[in-house]
Amino acid sequence: MTTRKEHLRKRKGRRRGNHRVALIIGVSAGVVFLCAAAGILVWNIFLNRPAAEDTVREYFELLNAGEYGQMYGFLSSDSQNEISEEDFVSRNQNIYEGIGASDIKVDIPEEENPSREDTETVTYTTSMNTAAGALEFKNQMTLVKNGDSDYRIDWDSTLIFPSLLTDYRVSLDTVSAKRGTIYDRNGNILASQGTVSQVGLVPGKMSENREADIQKIAEILEISAESISAALNASYVQDDTFVPLKQIPKDDTEKEEQLLQIAGVLISDAEARVYPLGEAAGHLTGYVQSITAEELEEKQTEGYTSTSVIGKSGLEAAFEDRLRAVDGIAVNVVNSAGKVIETLVSQEAHDGEDIYVTIDSSVQQTAYEQFASDRGTAAAMNPLTGEVLALVSAPGYDPNEFVMGLSDTRWNELNSSEDMPLNSRFQSTWVPGSTFKGITAAVGVESGRIIPDENLGYVGLSWQADAGWGDYYVTTLTDYGTEVNLRNALVYSDNIYFARAALNIGGDVMKDYFGKMGFGEELPFALSLQQSTYDDDGNIDSDIQLADTGYGQGRLLVNPVHLLSMYSMFVNGGNMILPVLELEEGYTPQIWKEQVVSAATAETVKNDLIQVVEDPTGTGASAKIDGVTMLGKTGTAEIKESQDDTEGIERGWFICETIDAAEKPIAVVGMVEDVKQLGGSSYVTGKVREIVEGYAGI
Repeated sequence: MTTRKEHLRKRKGRRRGNHRVALIIGVSAGVVFLCAAAGILVWNIFLNRPAAEDTVREYFELLNAGEYGQMYGFLSSDSQNEISEEDFVSRNQNIYEGIGASDIKVDIPEEENPSREDTETVTYTTSMNTAAGALEFKNQMTLVKNGDSDYRIDWDSTLIFPSLLTDYRVSLDTVSAKRGTIYDRNGNILASQGTVSQVGLVPGKMSENREADIQKIAEILEISAESISAALNASYVQDDTFVPLKQIPKDDTEKEEQLLQIAGVLISDAEARVYPLGEAAGHLTGYVQSITAEELEEKQTEGYTSTSVIGKSGLEAAFEDRLRAVDGIAVNVVNSAGKVIETLVSQEAHDGEDIYVTIDSSVQQTAYEQFASDRGTAAAMNPLTGEVLALVSAPGYDPNEFVMGLSDTRWNELNSSEDMPLNSRFQSTWVPGSTFKGITAAVGVESGRIIPDENLGYVGLSWQADAGWGDYYVTTLTDYGTEVNLRNALVYSDNIYFARAALNIGGDVMKDYFGKMGFGEELPFALSLQQSTYDDDGNIDSDIQLADTGYGQGRLLVNPVHLLSMYSMFVNGGNMILPVLELEEGYTPQIWKEQVVSAATAETVKNDLIQVVEDPTGTGASAKIDGVTMLGKTGTAEIKESQDDTEGIERGWFICETIDAAEKPIAVVGMVEDVKQLGGSSYVTGKVREIVEGYAGI
C-alpha cells in the first residue's frame, strides 16, 4: 500500500492543466475550434466532479452531528474490510463522547485548481472543545476515487488523532480538586469535604437468599429493591465487583450494624460534602449535587464537566463561583501497555476558595432549636454592623440527605408535606402585623404627622373613620385608659391609634417613605430575598387599606431580613444598615438607606420601643432580660377572608434589639405562621428571648 508520504510526493510533482493541452496539440486549424469546444465541455464535467476536500468536509460535518453510522459509509471498501461498522461506530463514539468533544471544525486550505486524481491526500487542521479545554491539531487524510464518482476515505485510527494507532486508546484522566469549605465567623465548619460511609454489595459473597437480602437492604437504605437489582445486573459487574448502592452518615452506627448482618454487604469510607449543622442550617447552607445536563449546557464554557458538582441552593449556590473546585483533566493517548504516548490537551486542578461567613453557629443552632417544632422563621443580626448571625427556616431539611441521595419516598415526603420543609421562610415575605407599628411611628414622627405626646383621645376598642366604611371597623384588644399617645400605643400595641396615624400621614407620604426604606427593591444580599411590598400595583387604593397598613396589615408583605434592616435605624441615628453575610476582616459597616429619618426621630421612637419590653404591662414584657436593655415589638397578623372570619390564622411575631450590649449587640426577629392556639405573639416572644439570652451569655 502506498504510504501517505508517497502520496504527498506524487501530488507535489503533478502539473496543473495537462489534460486541457492534450486536446489541441497536433490537430489542423480547421478542427481546432471543435476540439477546443469539446475540451471545454470535458473540463467543465471534470470541474463539477466532487473533490476530495468535499468528502473531508462532509465527513466532519457528520462527526460534529454524532452521525457515526453515516460516517462509516464514507470509508473505502478496503477500510470497511479492515473494520466493521459496529467497531467503527463504537471506537469513534467512545472516544469523541468520552472526552466531551463538541463544536468540531475542520479547516482545509483552499486550492486554486483542486486535482481529481484517483488517490488524494488532504491536509487539514481540526479544532474542537473537550472536557479538558480547546484542542487543535493538524492531520492528513488519504482518499481514493470511488469509480468515476466521489472519493472514499482510507481510514485508520490516526484520523481521530495522529498519534492514535490501532491498538492505542484515548483516556480522560482527572486529578481531583477540593471544593472550598464554608466557615462561620468563629471558624466552625458549615460545609466541607468529609467522610461518609459508602454501602455496597459484592455479588459473589451474597447468600442463597439473594432476593430476600435485597429486600432487607432496600428497607434499611430506603431505596427500591428494583434499583439494587439493576445495579447488580449492570454489564460491568463480576462476582468480586464492589457495587455501590448508597452513602449514609459516618455516625449512623445503628444502620451500619443492621446492614453488616446481611451477607455480601460491604461498607467503606468515601469522600462527600458534609453539613455538620444538618437541618438547623439546611436552608442557609443549601447543598451540592451533580450537575444536570441543562446546567452543563449553560455552563459548558466555564470548565464544568459531566462529573462536576454544583451548588444548588443557599450559600453553596451563592458562592459557587468561588467555592467550586476545578478538577485537573488530561486527554491522553495511551499505548497497549498503559504508557502515555501523548497528552493532547490538559487543564490544571484548582481547589475552591474557602469562604467565611458572618453566621454564628451557636446562634444558628439555638434559633433552630427554638423554632424547630413550628412552621416559622428567625433571623439574627448585629444591628451596628449588619453582620447576619443566623438565618433559620423551620421545619428545615437535612442537606446531607440530598448529597447522599434521597429515596423517592423521602423526596415525596418532603415535597408534599403540609409543613413545607423545602420552603425557605427567611427568604419569603409575610404580613408583619404590629411589628410594623415601630416603622409607622418613625414615619409619622419624621413627617410631623404624629406628635409623640399628643393625646388622640379615647375612642373605644372598635373604630371606623366614618360611615362610609360600612361594616368595617378597626379593633384593638387592650383598654389602657384615656392617655392615647405614641408611647402607650406602642406599649399596648393599639391598632386604632396607628390606623388613625396612618390616615393623618396620608397615602402619598407613606408611599414616599416606603420608597426610602427599600420597598419594591431588591436588597443587595448574598442570598436572594423576596422584595417587601405594600401593594401589588404600588398604590394604596383606599383609606381602609391605608389605615390597615398603619398597623401592619392591609396588603403589606415584609421580608424578615429587611425588617431587621428597618429596625436598625433606631440604633444608627436614622440610617438603615446593610445586612451582610460574608465575613471580612476590618469590615466597615455599610449604610443601605441613609437618613431615612433624623437621629432625633430615631431616638424618640427607640425610647418608646424600649418601654414595650421594660414596662411590666407592655406586650413584650416577657422578653425582659435582667441587665440588658433592649427595644422590642410584638406582632399578631390576622390572615382571614373577612372581618367576620373566625377560621383564619394568626401569624405571631417578635422583633427586638439590644441597646447597651456594646460587645455583643444583637437584633432578632422571629415569626410563627399560626399562634392562634398557642398564646398569640407571646409564644414567639419567649423563643426570641432565648436566642438573645444565649448569645449574650447571661
